[in-house]
Amino acid sequence: MCLCNDRPKNERECPLISDSLVTDAYNIVFRYSSDPMLYMILGRDAEDSLERRATAREPHLARLRALVDEGRLLVAGPLPAIDAEDPGPAGFDGSLVVAQFASLEAARAWASADPYIQAGAWTEAEVKPFKAVLP
Repeated sequence: MCLCNDRPKNERECPLISDSLVTDAYNIVFRYSSDPMLYMILGRDAEDSLERRATAREPHLARLRALVDEGRLLVAGPLPAIDAEDPGPAGFDGSLVVAQFASLEAARAWASADPYIQAGAWTEAEVKPFKAVLP
């Protein structure tokens, strides 16, 4: 998957990752490089978090936009509490962020400073290394 802002149609055209792609024996493209690793951040929402989310949303999104501008964000978004694009008053169970960081410690520090944590919208942010295999 292309990680740059230009979003080339083909990952081999992406200037950020094209030189780190290899194909295995099954013709599956993998990304191998010494670039910073990807980390999954799973923020878990507090009960009745909608108001706290709304209060902290803009600064939370600003941090994510900074990752996009740096070419480090793979995906981010909320986890609706029900099977609906807009869960309404059911709210969200949490959020998922997958982004590049220099280390696990750096990813944990970034997550713990998130405005959703500070506002009490998230009760915790679990951080784990993430290996992107398929787009």
